[in-house]
Amino acid sequence: MGGNLKTQSHHSVAVRLNEQMGAKKGFTFIQAYRAWFPKLLMLWILVMAYLSLSIYNYMDADNKVRRVEVLSSMCDQRARMLQDQFNVSVNHVHALAILVSTFHYLKNPSAIDQETFAEYTARTAFERPLLSGVAYAQRVVNSERESFERQNGWTIKTMEREPSPIRDEYAPVIFSQETVSYIESIDMMSGEEDRENILRARATGKAVLTSPFRLLGSHHLGVVLTFPVYKSKLPPNPSVEERIKAASGYLGGAFDVESLVENLLGQLAGNQAIMVYVYDVTKSSDPLIMYGHQYHQDGDMSLLHESKLDFGDPFRKHQMICRYHHKAPTSWTAINTAFLFFVIGLLVGYILYGAAMHIVKVEDDFREMEELKVRAEAADVAKSQFLATVSHEIRTPMNGILGMLALLLDTALSGTQRDYAQTAQACGKALIALINEVLDRAKIEAGRLELEQVPFGIRSILDDVLSLFSEKSRNMGIELAVFVSDKVPEIFIGDPGRFRQIITNLVGNSIKFTERGHIFVKVHLAEPSKAMINGKSMTYLNGGSDEGVKTSVGRQFKTLSGCEAADDQNSWDTFKHLIANEEHRTDVSSNVAANNEASEHVTLMVSVEDTGIGIPLCAQERVFMPFMQADSSTSRHYGGTGIGLSISKCLVELMGGRINFISRPHVGSTFSFTANFGRCKENVVSDLKKPKLEDLPSNFRGLRSILVDGKLVRAAVTKYHLKRLGILVEVVSSIKMAVAFCGRNGSATSGNIVPPDIILVEKDAWISGEECDLNIQQLEWKQNGHIYKLPKMILLATNFGEGEFDNAKAAGFTDTVIMKPLRASMVAACLQQVLGIGKKRQQGKELPNGSNFLQSLLSGKKILVVDDNKVNRRVAEGALKKFRADVVCADSGKAALHLLQIPHNFDACFMDIQMPEMDGFEATRRIRQMESKANGEINGGLEGVARKGEWHLPVLAMTADVIHATYDECLKCGMDGYVSKPFEEENLYQAVAKFFKSKPES
Repeated sequence: MGGNLKTQSHHSVAVRLNEQMGAKKGFTFIQAYRAWFPKLLMLWILVMAYLSLSIYNYMDADNKVRRVEVLSSMCDQRARMLQDQFNVSVNHVHALAILVSTFHYLKNPSAIDQETFAEYTARTAFERPLLSGVAYAQRVVNSERESFERQNGWTIKTMEREPSPIRDEYAPVIFSQETVSYIESIDMMSGEEDRENILRARATGKAVLTSPFRLLGSHHLGVVLTFPVYKSKLPPNPSVEERIKAASGYLGGAFDVESLVENLLGQLAGNQAIMVYVYDVTKSSDPLIMYGHQYHQDGDMSLLHESKLDFGDPFRKHQMICRYHHKAPTSWTAINTAFLFFVIGLLVGYILYGAAMHIVKVEDDFREMEELKVRAEAADVAKSQFLATVSHEIRTPMNGILGMLALLLDTALSGTQRDYAQTAQACGKALIALINEVLDRAKIEAGRLELEQVPFGIRSILDDVLSLFSEKSRNMGIELAVFVSDKVPEIFIGDPGRFRQIITNLVGNSIKFTERGHIFVKVHLAEPSKAMINGKSMTYLNGGSDEGVKTSVGRQFKTLSGCEAADDQNSWDTFKHLIANEEHRTDVSSNVAANNEASEHVTLMVSVEDTGIGIPLCAQERVFMPFMQADSSTSRHYGGTGIGLSISKCLVELMGGRINFISRPHVGSTFSFTANFGRCKENVVSDLKKPKLEDLPSNFRGLRSILVDGKLVRAAVTKYHLKRLGILVEVVSSIKMAVAFCGRNGSATSGNIVPPDIILVEKDAWISGEECDLNIQQLEWKQNGHIYKLPKMILLATNFGEGEFDNAKAAGFTDTVIMKPLRASMVAACLQQVLGIGKKRQQGKELPNGSNFLQSLLSGKKILVVDDNKVNRRVAEGALKKFRADVVCADSGKAALHLLQIPHNFDACFMDIQMPEMDGFEATRRIRQMESKANGEINGGLEGVARKGEWHLPVLAMTADVIHATYDECLKCGMDGYVSKPFEEENLYQAVAKFFKSKPES
C-alpha cells in the first residue's frame, strides 16, 4: 500500500510540474524579438552616424555661408573705398582741366606756362595723392606742327622718343608736373589705344581711362585718366562736332593703381584676412590685371567674391576680386557637436540595448526562477508527501509496538518482564520523539508550522518539565530548580506545547552536558524594572548575611549550587534585585496592574543556566545549525542528533523573540530567550478549565516556616515554591540561627514571635557544622519545655547516599525528606503527608486526564474503529476496552459505511485516513452525506426515526500522518477531531472529552 501511495504521489507531482511549466512557456514581446537586438543596435549606430554627419554638414555649411558673407562684406567695402578715393582724384583732375581752360585759353595773354603749371601742381599734389603726375597736351593739327615746334623749341616725339611721324593731328605735352617732366614733347596720340581714348574723351567730354600699363619710372601698373580741355564755352548739350571743334587740348593724369590699392589696404591693416585683385575686364575674355599677381595660387582658391568698380569711364569695366588668405579653418564646433551627438546617440542606443538585454536577462532569470520555484514547490509537495508517507509508514508499526507494549504492561508481569517492556516502551517513545523533531524541522523549513493561541499557565508547564528530568538530576546529584517572578502573569495566550518543547530542549541539553553543579531555569518579564531596595532584599535572622558559599576548591560563587557559572546574571548580586522587587511589589501593585492592563502582550525573558562542560569557542557559531554538534565525539559520548537547539531557535523566532547564549568551556552555559505572549483577560480566565496551578491546595495558607540554607539563590528558589502554597517563610543561614529564633535555654519565646510550624533544612546546612546534633537537641529541649506545638523537621536534599537517610533520622529529621527538584505540587503532597492536612480526597477529585476520569467518559460507549491494519485495530480496540468502551472494528471505509447506515447506535468513530479502495476522507464525506439526508427527512416531518435531534456522529481521524495539511483536510471533509498514532490516554481524553460527559461510576 505504501509503495502505491508513493507512486501515485510522485506521478501527481510530475503531472503538476509539467502543467505549471507548460503554462509558463509564453514569451513577451521583448523575448520574441530578442534576436533582432544586435541588428537594431547596428542600425541605430548607422542612423546616429548619418545624423551626426548631417549635423556636421549643416553646421559646416552655415559656417561657410557666414564666411562667404564676411568675404562679400569685406570685398564690397574695399571696392567702395577704392572707388570713392579714385573718384575724388578724378574730380581734382577735372578741376585742373577747368583751370587750364580758364587761365590758358580764356586769358590773353595766357596766365599759365610750364613753370606756373609745375609749381601749381606740385603745391596741390597733396590733393591728388593717388596720381603720380598730371600733364597737359595741346591739340596740334598737322598744318600747325612746324610753327608749334619752332615756338616751343623741340620736336614732337612718339612714346619711343622718336620724331612723331606725320599725322592729321598731334597732342604733344606742353605742361607737366615736375614728377612727370620726362613726358614733355611726347605726342599722347602716338599710341593707337591712346589716340582712341583721347578722341573718345574729346567727343564725350568725360574722363577716359586707358588700359593698365607699366608706368615709366615706378614700373607700377597704372592707368591714364584723360579730360578734354575746351578753349571756349560750350553750349548746353553740345554735339560731338561742337565738342571736337571747341577742343584745344587734353589734361591727363597717371594713376598708380598699385599704390592706390596698397594705400587703401594700408588703411585697413587690421583686416588683412583677404587677398584683393583689381582687373580691367573691358574684354571679358582677356581681363587685364591692375593689382595683384595673376598667377598667385596661395590662399583659399575655393571661395572668391567679385565687386564691380565704376571709375567714371562707361567704356572701361573694372572689378575687384577678393579671396581669403588662408583656407577655411577646421570647424571644431561642428565636429565636436556632431561627435557629441554621435556619442550621446551611441550611449542612448547602448543603454536601450543594455536595458533590453537586461530585461531579457531578467525575464530569463525570472523564467528560470519560476521554473525553479515550480520545481521547488513540486519538491516541497513531494517532500511533504514523502514525510507524510514516511511518518505514516513508521508511526503505523510504532503504534502497534507501543500499543501492544501498553497492553502488555496492563497484564500480570514479573519484575524482569515489566522492566524489559518498560525499556522497550521508552525506546519506542524516544524514536517517536526523534521522528517528531525531524518533522518539526521540516515543517519549519516549509513555513507550515503554526502556533496555537490558547490560554495556559507557565508555572505548571515548568513544573512538568522539571518532573521529566527529576529522576536523572537526582541520580547525577545536580541541583535542578526553577524560579518564576511574581510579576509574571498566571495565564498567557500562546502555544503551550511549543513553549514546553523549547524549555524541554534547553533543560535536556543542560542535563546531558552537566555532571556537577546546577541547572537553573529563571523566568521574569523582559521589560526593565527599577529596583526598589530600601534595605536587605531578604530577611536573615540573627546576623544572617548575603555572603557566598565556598566551593570544594575554596572559591566563592554566589550561584544556585555554589559552582561557577558562565555569567553572573543569576548570581546573588543580580538575583537579589529581582527578589527585592518581589518583596516590595505590593507597594506598587496598583501601578503595575494599570501598566499590565494597558498592554495586550507580555514579553518573557527565560534563561536556562547550567554548570556543564560549556561550548568550545570554535563551535559556538554553529550551535543553532541543524544536525551540528560541538564535534564528532559529542554524539558518541552524550548522544543526540543536534537538532533540538535549531528547532528551539525557530520556535522562539515564531514567538517573536530571540535566543542567545553565553558559554565558557569547562564552566558552563546560559541560554536566554524572549517570547511574546498575549495577555489573558480575567473574564476569559473564568471561563477556562482550571489550570493545574489553581488545584494547589489552600490548606497551607498562613503556616509559618523557617528555611535553613546558606546559599542565597537556592533559598530564594525554595521560598518561591513555598510562597506558591501560601506559606510564610523566614530564611536563616544555619541551624544555630534557627534555634536562636525559636528560643534558648528553655525560656519562652519573647515578644510576639510565634514559633514556626515547619523547619526546612537544606542537606548542605545539616552536614556543614559540628554543632548539628547539639542544635537539634536544644531545639527539642525548648519545644518539650513549653506548650508550643513541636515544629515539623523536613530535610531538603538533591540526593542521598548509602546510610545518609538513617543518619538524618538519627539527627532528628524523622518527619520526611523532600527530594529535589522542588515542585509546588510535590511539596504540597509531602506537606499534606507530614502535617496530616487534606488526606481525605473526594471520589470525583481525580485529575480530568486520569484513567478513572477517562473510564467515566468512555464507559458503555459504542465506538467504531476503522483501520485496514489488523495490528492497529487490535491496539485501538485494546486501548478503548481498557476504559470499558464497547468497541466494533471495521477493516475498510466501505465496511464502515455499511455499519453506519442510519439508524445506528454508535457513539463515535475512530477513522484511519490512508486506506485502500476508500480512504478515510471519502468515507467521512459519505457519512456526512447520509446524515445530511437523514436530517433533511427529520426536518421534513417524516416519522420512523427513533433518534431525537439531528444525526452527527463524532468522527475522529486516527492516523500516523502529522502534516498540518492533513489536519486541514480532515476538517474540510467533516471530521471532528484528530488523534495521531501512537495515541495514549492523554490523546484519547483530549479527543473525546468534548463529545462525552463523564458520569459517576456505579
